[in-house]
Amino acid sequence: MALRVKAVERLLKFTNNENDPGVYRYVMKPEMYSTLTQAKVIKEAALRSGVSQGVMKACWDAAGEVIKAWATEGHSVALPGLGNMRFGLRSKAVENVNDVKAGLISSRRIIFTPSVDLKDELAATAIVISCYDRTGKEVKRVTSTSGEIEEPENSPL
Repeated sequence: MALRVKAVERLLKFTNNENDPGVYRYVMKPEMYSTLTQAKVIKEAALRSGVSQGVMKACWDAAGEVIKAWATEGHSVALPGLGNMRFGLRSKAVENVNDVKAGLISSRRIIFTPSVDLKDELAATAIVISCYDRTGKEVKRVTSTSGEIEEPENSPL
């Protein structure tokens, strides 16, 4: 299995100046696969574990509720084989303690910390890069046979 990446030639402008012609560069991004439905994941997990889909769905739903409840109470919750997730936030800082209030919070977010095993698996996964020019024509394909990354040109030894 390999991760698929697209490198698409895009016009990049670094200023808001109308006279800036910009430059074309190949911009890479992961190619998005289809979203797997919960039903498909439950079916596959049931098949791999040998339990019925009904039991797997009940466990899946219960685990989701427990993770949600504990994470919203402030716990970092383990996700089997993946890592940990917790809720976090972004907020403004204030000098005076009397100015601290909930209105300083600008966003709430989910923070995921992958496990070492998951990081290692991702690092070892091969990558296929498909390069497309500005007209949408595929002009090159690069395939790594492992997770190894080529040495950048002019890199110090």
